[in-house]
Amino acid sequence: MRVATLNLSGDKVFAGIVLILVVGGIALFASAALGLLARAGGDIGKIALTQVVLGLIPGLIALLILRFMDPKTLLKTIVPFYVLTVLLTLVTFIPHVGLTINGAHRWINLGFTTFQPSEFLKLSVILMFAAYLAKAKQKISDIRHGLLPFAGIVGIPCAILLAQPNTSTVLVIGGSCAILYFLAGAPWRDFGIIVATALLALTLLVFWRPYLMNRVLTFFHPMAHASTTGYQIQQSLIAIGSGGLLGRGFGQSVQKFNYLPEPVGDSIFAVYGEEFGFLGTILLVILYVAFAMRGLMIAAEASTQFGSFAVTGLTLLIAFSAFLNISAMLSITPLTGLPLPFISHGGTALMAALASVGIILNVAAHRAKRRAAV
Repeated sequence: MRVATLNLSGDKVFAGIVLILVVGGIALFASAALGLLARAGGDIGKIALTQVVLGLIPGLIALLILRFMDPKTLLKTIVPFYVLTVLLTLVTFIPHVGLTINGAHRWINLGFTTFQPSEFLKLSVILMFAAYLAKAKQKISDIRHGLLPFAGIVGIPCAILLAQPNTSTVLVIGGSCAILYFLAGAPWRDFGIIVATALLALTLLVFWRPYLMNRVLTFFHPMAHASTTGYQIQQSLIAIGSGGLLGRGFGQSVQKFNYLPEPVGDSIFAVYGEEFGFLGTILLVILYVAFAMRGLMIAAEASTQFGSFAVTGLTLLIAFSAFLNISAMLSITPLTGLPLPFISHGGTALMAALASVGIILNVAAHRAKRRAAV
């Protein structure tokens, strides 16, 4: 019998992929932030503060804490964490506490910065549903133990997010949890009900909310709305196309100056495409694919059902966000407003993504420890 050795990373390959995304993301963020110099009200110092001091640093601390947290302790914190994130998301609707931007109630005003609780709500819903599936896996074929808990654990937070409105976050949460439910052995009947309900709700939302209808119409007829709702996608395609095969070079993007909306946010992939070209964008896509594949591999080898479901859900959550952002910037799907994980501006989003990585590495470490002890 061999003695298990201390595994600091949990999974060296997965940790390496995340390290490349985070370090490369900081460099790309710094380049994209230069575009704010030419814009009125563009405060690079404040944006850098929120990204590094309020995002990267606390995110790394959360990663380390969760990486070395005892799995039993982690399980005990899930219900309080879930309740807290739901309550914080409701706080965004309180006047003078919640911050409303362009009609959306998604942020809590902390005075010196803002906090977006939906980023942690995504994490808590995945963990809560994973914990429930691990406990009730043998009974989920019964509607009372399958479909109804899904509606409660996943449906209630999604309803709150739709009221903000935050449709894109609902898509990634709902999609990730639906796949978890399917993998846990949900009957086709229940899975079909979820898919049909989601499609019906999405269709009604598109007709009910003008901004969603505009995104759909712009997606199908981008040139007809080139100066209005289609402006962002047009500028994105110009940026990516002008990058050619090898790109203009790091820091040399032109579109980030006065052309691309949100060059450090939704449109940061377009800045990347312009500076690093087709080959660079392919490399970034490969990194996200590798992230997803390695994460799912860790999930498949997890020592517990909860670990398997949790890692699968968190991996899908980050991968879906990445590919929806990239596909939107390439006009493959309608614009969603989702950030590019580990790269886009948003301290809360970066912190939540790194916390998710900490949990995945925790599960990976216990898998490796169990193997080493055999």
